[in-house]
Amino acid sequence: MIEAVKTYAILVIEDNEADYEKIRRLLDESSFESEVRHAKNFSEAVSILSSSEKFFDVVLLSPTLPDIAMDDVVAEVVEQVYLCPIIAVVSHKHIDFALSSIKSGISDYLVKEELEVSCLHKSIICAIERKKIFFSYELAKSRYSDLFHLSPLPMWVYDLGTFMFLDVNKAAIEKYGFSKEEFLKMTTKDIRPPEDYYLFDQEVNSFDQYKDNLKQRYLRHQSKDGQIIDVEIQSNLIFFDNQKAKLVIANDITKHIQHIATIEAQNKSLKDIAWTHSHVIRAPLAKMMSIVDFMLESKMIPSEYEHLLGHFFESGKELDTIIRAVVKKTETINKTNSNEL
Repeated sequence: MIEAVKTYAILVIEDNEADYEKIRRLLDESSFESEVRHAKNFSEAVSILSSSEKFFDVVLLSPTLPDIAMDDVVAEVVEQVYLCPIIAVVSHKHIDFALSSIKSGISDYLVKEELEVSCLHKSIICAIERKKIFFSYELAKSRYSDLFHLSPLPMWVYDLGTFMFLDVNKAAIEKYGFSKEEFLKMTTKDIRPPEDYYLFDQEVNSFDQYKDNLKQRYLRHQSKDGQIIDVEIQSNLIFFDNQKAKLVIANDITKHIQHIATIEAQNKSLKDIAWTHSHVIRAPLAKMMSIVDFMLESKMIPSEYEHLLGHFFESGKELDTIIRAVVKKTETINKTNSNEL
């Protein structure tokens, strides 16, 4: 399948007709298809940009326009064409201006006196691709910010060198009770119970914290009001404002831990019940049944009592069956509870 040839929409903002014709000729000689619009001043450029039905791929801008100061033109055009790159086309005497304008948002600059097809072509393609990369990065940052700040789980970023909080989300603020301003004056040690400080000190001296892999741990944290909670921590290394940091997600598992403790206590009680039934109760019952069985076999008792002893023996067997069933059911419940842990 043959792909359609890309046609680049280019806006040239240039008041000098000879310079515009040179740019137009070089674009015609280049190896890519282009659709060129020309604005002779800033007002025409604004009119074209506001009325155009499609976005421009690149803007070629002369900073010396008759209806706007050179110090203002870059900022104003950037405001108008935020989604596409701007290449300044300047004379030799304005190179310093072009260099300083890169900080204001232009992607590149070309010198009018040195303008050739190859450099114009390369500058346009590179500017477009750089802008794509920039917006991909900005989109990734925006998605990270949304995931971070809208997450229902507490999240924070801390500096690996100082352990100071660098950022916290709303869920962390609500969970721990500290304001964002308070968090940013604290270290991660400040949300640990004092009796667990020794664990924090061990972590500080461990190289594990610098490993660039997802790590899951179970810790105890303390909120501003002194409440201690059990948390499942997942963390990973990131770069935050050009410094190495860790992104942390904290999941409160206090209720889960309490649920486990309750089930374990129930299991212990069930084991005690099973042991009592199978040993404490069945032992004397077994002795009683043995005595009755001996008496029936010995023929040493009057015949009128044999019938009663027979009933007594059968009742003991029924009781033994019930005890076994209770023990078996208790063991089943205990096994089910254990599988839930």
